[in-house]
Amino acid sequence: MQSSYDVVILGGGLSGLTLSLQLKKLRPETTILVVEKRVGDAEISAFKIGESSVELGTHYLRTKLGLADYMDENHLPKHGLRFFYSKDKTAALDQSVEVGPIFKPPVPSYQLDRGIFENDLVRIARERGVDVQLNSKVVAVELGEEQHLVKFMQDETEIEVETKWVADATGRRSFLKRQLGFQKSLDHNINSAWFRLKGKVDIDDWMTDEARRDLLKPGLRLLSTSHLMGKGYWVWLIPLSTGNTSIGIVADEDIHPFDTYNSFEKAMSWLHHNEPAAAQKFEGHKENLMDFMVLKHFPHDSGKLYSEDRWGVVGEAGAFLDPFYSPGTDFIALANSWLSNLIVSQIEGEDILSRAILFERVHSAIVHSWVPIYQHKYKFFGNAQLMVLKVFWDFATYWALPCLLFTNGGFTNVGALKQLFAKAGGVGQKIGELNASMQNFFSQWGELEELPCTNHYIDPFEIGYLRDFHNGIESQFEADALMEQCAANLAKLEMVACEMFRKVNAHYHGDELDIPVNPYKLNLADTEVDAANESVISNSDASIRDDIQTMWLTSSSAQVSMIK
Repeated sequence: MQSSYDVVILGGGLSGLTLSLQLKKLRPETTILVVEKRVGDAEISAFKIGESSVELGTHYLRTKLGLADYMDENHLPKHGLRFFYSKDKTAALDQSVEVGPIFKPPVPSYQLDRGIFENDLVRIARERGVDVQLNSKVVAVELGEEQHLVKFMQDETEIEVETKWVADATGRRSFLKRQLGFQKSLDHNINSAWFRLKGKVDIDDWMTDEARRDLLKPGLRLLSTSHLMGKGYWVWLIPLSTGNTSIGIVADEDIHPFDTYNSFEKAMSWLHHNEPAAAQKFEGHKENLMDFMVLKHFPHDSGKLYSEDRWGVVGEAGAFLDPFYSPGTDFIALANSWLSNLIVSQIEGEDILSRAILFERVHSAIVHSWVPIYQHKYKFFGNAQLMVLKVFWDFATYWALPCLLFTNGGFTNVGALKQLFAKAGGVGQKIGELNASMQNFFSQWGELEELPCTNHYIDPFEIGYLRDFHNGIESQFEADALMEQCAANLAKLEMVACEMFRKVNAHYHGDELDIPVNPYKLNLADTEVDAANESVISNSDASIRDDIQTMWLTSSSAQVSMIK
C-alpha cells in the first residue's frame, strides 16, 4: 500500500469498483485506492438490491468499461422488462395483460448476480492496477487545500493515506454526505423486501394457455425481469446466473405498510393476499429459501454531488429514486462518468469549477425530471390501460434522450450539455417539462374510472416509434448531428404526448381525435388551448395514432396483436 494516491474511493461495491475501472481506462497512470469494509468476498446472496440492468447502464459496462466479453460469459442475457396486470389475482397468468418483448431486444441488457459481479470486479480492478483494500473501514476524511487525508481501520490498526481526490461510494452509509451535512430527503415513501429461492421459478409454468405461453420461445420469458403489478405495489422475479431466483416486493407505505411484509413469513402472507396465484407457486419452493432482506424508505436525494474542491459522491451515496425500471446501474454510469471526467481533467491541469457546476446542474435536473415518473404513481400501478401507455411513454423518453446522449459521449461534452440543459428552451430542459406534463396527465387519468382489461399481449417493439427510439440508442453521431437527432426525438415525443392525450380525452369526454393540444400543458379537466401559443400542435401523425390504438386494450387491434 502506498502512502499517497491520486484518488481514494470510499467503498468497494458496484459504483466504487466501476469508477476505479473507468478512471484506469481514461488515464491508466492514475493511482487509485479502493477502501472497502467487507472482509473477503461478498456473499453470493441477496445482499444488495439491484440485480437487473437496462440499456444505458449496460452500454456503460460493456463499452465504457470494456467488460462485454466478461458480461456475456458470466451473466444472464436479459429479455427486457415484462409486466403483468390482472384484477383477478387468482386467475392463471395468461388471463392477464402481459407487456414485454417476444423476440430478443436489439440492444442488450443483463440479469446481474451482485455478489458474483462485485467479487469479479475486485479481481478485475486489481488486474488493472487498482489497489483494493478489503477489511478496511473508513473512520475519517479530512479535506485539505492541496491534499486530503483518509483514515481507515484494518482490524485494530489505523492507516492514513493522502490523496488528491476523494470519491464517496459508500452507498446508503453516505460517509461524506453525513460528515458535511448535505443530506436531502425525497418525498417518495416506498419500502422493499426481497429474497432468493434456490432453483428456477419459471413463469412459463404458470401459463395454462399454450398459445399465450408459446408466443415466446422456451426460456425467453424466464430471462425477463418480470413485474407483477397491483395497486400500490409491484413484485419482481429475476433469474440469476447461479440458477436461483430473486423475488422482491416494492410497495407504497401509505397503501401497503412495511410491517405487513418485513419478514419472510409476513411477506408470504402478504403475497397470498395480494398475489395469491404467485404465492401458491412460491409455496412449492419455500424450503429452498436462501436469504431475506428488507430496506425501508430507500429513496433519497443529495444536496451536493461534485465539488471543485476535489471530491464527489456516486451511486447510492448520492441520490437514489426507485428500482422500478431498473435504473440503478444507469445512475452509477452517469455519476461515474461525470466524476471521472472531473478527476482526470483536474489532474491534467484544467480548471474544473465551471465543469463541476454544469455536471451537478445536469445530474440534478435528470434526477428531478425522473421523480414524477414514480412520485404518487404507485396507486395506479394496477391500472392496466393507464400503465401500458405510461410504461411506453417512460420507455420512449428514456431511449430518446438519456440513452442516445450517453452512448454518444454527450453527458461529458460541455458544449452539448450547455446547449441541451443550460440554454433557455434547450432540448434537455424541454423533455423534462414535457415529461412533467405527461406524468401529471397520467395522475389526472388515474382518478377517472378504470377501464376493464384482460387477456392481452403487447410487445413494445410492435410500437413503431418505440422501435425507432430503441434501434437508435447505439447510433453514433457527430456533435451537430447529435443535437439535430435529439431535437427530432423531442418533436416525435411531443406528437406522442398529443396523440396519447387525444385518445384518452376522446374516450372519457367524447371529443374528436384531432383537437389542438399543447403537450406542455395537458389537462383532462380543461382541453381549451391558446391557438397562438407556439407549443400547440394542431396536426396529427397517422403512424403514431395507429401505435396508440395498438396500446388501447379495449380495441380489436390489440387482441389481433396478441394472436400474431
